[in-house]
Amino acid sequence: MKPYQRQFIEFALSKQVLKFGEFTLKSGRKSPYFFNAGLFNTGRDLALLGRFYAEALVDSGIEFDLLFGPAYKGIPIATTTAVALAEHHDHDLPYCFNRKRGKKPMAKAAIWSVARCRAG
Repeated sequence: MKPYQRQFIEFALSKQVLKFGEFTLKSGRKSPYFFNAGLFNTGRDLALLGRFYAEALVDSGIEFDLLFGPAYKGIPIATTTAVALAEHHDHDLPYCFNRKRGKKPMAKAAIWSVARCRAG
């Protein structure tokens, strides 16, 4: 395990984002752990989270030119990861997100958001 991976797990445990036990998920499935990213809820939490995600992306070697954060919890994750990539890895790129509901009823809100981001 790499240092940033161990640090991420320690961070998630310290914030009680990652819990072990017996959990019943919304789907009805049983799980021995539960991860509630919504508990990363301060500026410092988000800054650290972004650094961990950025490090994992860079470490993966995968080429990418856009970050997408699905509504709702994915939006701050994509945002803080984009900031960390720019500040710590000199990789400045756009990020986009969808809306669960558009300003006007839109069946393809996610596609619209990504297309708009790529367009400018």
